[in-house]
Amino acid sequence: MQPGVYRFRDPHGRVIYVGKAKSLRSRLNSYFADVYGLAPRTRQMVTTASSVEWTVVSTEVEALQLEYNWIKEFDPRFNIRYRDDKSYPVLAVTLNEEYPGSSSIAGHAARGCATSVRTRTPGPSARPSTC
Repeated sequence: MQPGVYRFRDPHGRVIYVGKAKSLRSRLNSYFADVYGLAPRTRQMVTTASSVEWTVVSTEVEALQLEYNWIKEFDPRFNIRYRDDKSYPVLAVTLNEEYPGSSSIAGHAARGCATSVRTRTPGPSARPSTC
């Protein structure tokens, strides 16, 4: 069982799909075993593709990272788009209550929070701030 990442290319060489798998062999075989048993969108992707390339990696985490990077690099038409990839989770803590509350909110939502809320984003350069 080898984890890895694979790319389907169209006849013009453009990457049309990027995927990852715990077991490359079984995952890639599943695309071609019964084409008519696939979901319509997947069937269209498989019949549009003219080639498949794969890269074996050491761990599933490495496969996840490589898949994400390739989706960003190639913007394949059959991959689901990351709608909110520029926002980070934010920890919000209320300050003006007897028992302060906390919640996790998307970065875009934090922009409109009240002044009585303090936020923190992940990462080494993250600094606490007041909305």
